Amino acid sequence: MKSAAAWIGFGVLLLSVVTAGNVGAQQYETGGKSAVRGIRGELLRQLDEARSKMLDLAGAIPQAKYTWRPGKGVRSVAEVYLHVAAANYNLPRLINISPPAGVVPAKLEKSTTARSQVLDRLKESFAHAEKAIRKTKDADLDKPAKIFGRQGTVREVLLLMVTHAHEHLGQSIAYARVNGVVPPWTAREEAREAKSKK
Repeated sequence: MKSAAAWIGFGVLLLSVVTAGNVGAQQYETGGKSAVRGIRGELLRQLDEARSKMLDLAGAIPQAKYTWRPGKGVRSVAEVYLHVAAANYNLPRLINISPPAGVVPAKLEKSTTARSQVLDRLKESFAHAEKAIRKTKDADLDKPAKIFGRQGTVREVLLLMVTHAHEHLGQSIAYARVNGVVPPWTAREEAREAKSKK
């Protein structure tokens, strides 16, 4: 009897370990698209967070501030967003994923200061970045890739693309704060906290 109870206990423990492992390797889905597991799923989740916050923030900054820059020779608000858009096209090139026809990344950064156009170009570029991650096979992640003159891997290129977006999200938050714009997700959280205290 004790032996049966021990085996049942062991089975429950084993099931909980397996379940916990599956939670850590959950699929990532977006917009009804097929799920992706593992490192590519994690990259997609981080890319989606950068995209969501960057688009939210870009929409909250007034048009009049799109030409603002913190100093001479430093990127303006519009240029930062378009720099990210250009990188979302340029970095996948390192793993042989070309931009869509008609997109010239080198010309993007200074192409416009109109907020609506910047938002459109940013959205389109993030869709391309997502496609690059989805298109890459797990079996190709360790393959070599040249990254600005040095040897790297396909995985590193995708990681660089995602971390680059997050880097400039941080820059954009600083730009917004200096110009009196509270990031929308922070404003929503502060509003919820204020409401809960009433």
